[in-house]
Order: sequence, then structure tokens, then C-alpha cells
Amino acid sequence: MASGSLGNLGTDDLWDAAATTTTEGAALRLPFEPEQIIDNLRFERYVANSHGRERGLDARSAVRSAYYIVRPMLPVQVRKHLQRWHLAGWETIPFPRWPVDRTVEHIFERQLASLLRSGSVESIPFIWFWPHGLPSCAIVTHDVETAVGRDFCRRLMDIDESVAVKSSFQIVPESRYAVTARFLDDIRERGFEVNVHDLNHDGQLFRDRDEFLRRAERINRYRKDFRADGFRSAVLYRNLEWYDALDFAYDMSVPNVAHLDPQRGGCCTVMPYFIGEILELPLTTTQDYSLFHVLNEYSIELWKRQVALVTERHGLVSFNIHPDYVRETRAQHAYQALLDYLTGLRSKKKIWIALPGEVNQWWRERSQMRLIGRGNGWNIEGPGKERARVARAQLEGDRVVYRLEAACPTTSDGDTDSLEA
Repeated sequence: MASGSLGNLGTDDLWDAAATTTTEGAALRLPFEPEQIIDNLRFERYVANSHGRERGLDARSAVRSAYYIVRPMLPVQVRKHLQRWHLAGWETIPFPRWPVDRTVEHIFERQLASLLRSGSVESIPFIWFWPHGLPSCAIVTHDVETAVGRDFCRRLMDIDESVAVKSSFQIVPESRYAVTARFLDDIRERGFEVNVHDLNHDGQLFRDRDEFLRRAERINRYRKDFRADGFRSAVLYRNLEWYDALDFAYDMSVPNVAHLDPQRGGCCTVMPYFIGEILELPLTTTQDYSLFHVLNEYSIELWKRQVALVTERHGLVSFNIHPDYVRETRAQHAYQALLDYLTGLRSKKKIWIALPGEVNQWWRERSQMRLIGRGNGWNIEGPGKERARVARAQLEGDRVVYRLEAACPTTSDGDTDSLEA
């Protein structure tokens, strides 16, 4: 049963539950429900209390509506000054933690550590996060906002292909630019993915429930027309409680930490997770527009720092690079440097650079796999098991470390590879 003091705000000092955590055999008895806390983070339910406003709606929504009416006519130089004004003070926001928040992973690891310290078990077996025992995963995505961006997509595919990276293109179905079957086929025929990007990119998708449902019907039709499995909303606006109206396999609209986005919050995890039947692939790095035009930075040092924080927890590194904003020489050079850095990690550290659809397929297969005890070891059963690896969580000092078992997961005392949590 849960007990203890609860804070009214997400930034309040909280009661330390560690003193009242106990174990019974192999069971961990906690004075709270970890699943509830994790869901509150992943679904951003903490935001209403932390920021004093209704979830998903900004207090300045009237100003926002007016801004999005004129936004297509505003040059970037004007927009970036308005956005810097809107985001003023973002550096002082204490939670989620900038530049990457790993609170969900921290909660999981604290639970593992408590159980392992109890002495009831020496290690905890689980199915490793990524196929073939790869340490982490990275995806590159491109939201296409304008006709200028659409016309740059072919060149952007050339840039990606120059380093053997395939990416996804999120296309706005209505109002912003013409979308032809030939344009979509060109993307798919080159091995890239097509996804749906909002309906018309006016920033109003989640403002009203009834209007959202009307738009969701049209968005779902475009999913079929585009032969798309994935979705991302405009400007990362979202209300995860409404996602059951969307007919997609996966979504990419939730940032890990949203200090530089119009809708504050963040899911506080670097791993994919399910929102009902939809798999969420969180955006775990700063968007290119924010880096170039809000932070006024054309170095990739922030991206490299975020990659390090995500991969340290074996998570999903996800990028959103707009063809609209990497046409300029400085921005294009920064993007090329990022691709070179990622492909270096692929070569040296075996990071899996995948398409979002491939991550969706793997994570769904993994969610259906089961560990079956066989003698002294474990077998993995379920779809895709041939790509899966057994791992064990163990303590080394005060740290949880993960050890991959040998590729044949039938014995527990074979060769292992060590990876720190």
C-alpha cells in the first residue's frame, strides 16, 4: 500500500521512500506504485501541477492562435525573436532535467538495485533492449513544413544516403504544399519512410476535443493514402489522453524534455513506450530549429552531449532535422557533421541506426517475447526471437550493470559482455 507525503507541485521537495522499502523473498515491497509514477511521467500528467495550467493548453493560447495564422508569412529572422521572447527563462526550469531527463530509467534502476541488495537474487534476467545485443539505437527524422522544404527533400535524401543513413519524412497532408503520389513514391523507392505530419500544421490540433476528433478522422484517412505507419504533430503539440482516436502504429510527438518547445513538459524517458496501442518514439534531442535559431548555435556539441546521455542508458537517440532549416550552408554543415558523428558511433560502438518503422517492429516483437526457464538458463520465445539476446542486471558496487549472455541463450554461465546501466 502506498504511504508518505505527496507534493502539490512537481517541483516540491518529496518524502524519501527508500527508508520504508522492504523485500519478501524475491518480491520488492514499495510504499508507492512505481507504475503510476512512471505513467505520470511518460504521459506528462505532472505538467498541470508543475506549470499551473491545463495539460496541453498554454495560458497564452489566444496569442498562439494569432501567431499561427501569420506564421507562414513570417521570415525566420522575425519568428526566432518572437520564440526567444516566448521561451524566456527556460534555463531556470528545474524539471525535467536539461538536456536529457532519465528519471524513468532511474526509477527502474533503483528498483532493480533494491531487489539485488536484498540478497534474494544475484541477477535479474531480461530481454535486451535492442536486436542482436546492440547497445543503443538512433533514428533520423525530417518534418517537412513548407513547399521550400518539400523541394529540398531530394537533396536531403542524397545527403543521408552519402553516409548510408535512411530516415523518415513527415509530410503535411493539407494546406501547406501540394503532395503528389510521385513525390511520396520517390521517398519510398529510395528506401526512406513516409509518415503523416499533423493535418495542416496550424498549431490547433489539440486545442479542442471535438475539433481534434474531426481532424483525426481526416488524418487517419491520410495514413492510408500515404501508406504511413507513423505520425508526428505540428510543433510537438500533444495530449496523450486523446491518442486512442489516432490509427497509427507509432507516434513521435513527445519530447524527452520540452524546455525549448512551445508546449512545456517531457516524458522523462529515453526508451520507447506504449500509449495504448500506439508506440511512442520520444524525441530525445534538441530540434535543429531550436539549436540554430533559439540557441543560435551551429556546433553539434549539444547534440553530442545528448547522444552520450541517451546511449549511457542504452536508449533511443532521435533527431528531427527539417529540410526547411538545413538549406543554409552553416546549417547544412552542422547536419553533415552530425551524420558523420552518428556513423562513427555506428562503426566504433555498434549503435543501430534504424528507420522509425524498424524500431516500431522490433519494440512490438520484443513486447510479445517471453523468457522461459530451461534447466540452468533461459530461452526467449516469441516473434523475432532470433534477433533477441538474454541479459542480466547485476550489482557492481552500488551500480547496476547489465551483462549480455552468449548469443545462444540457453545457459546462464556462458560468456558475457558487461554494460553499465
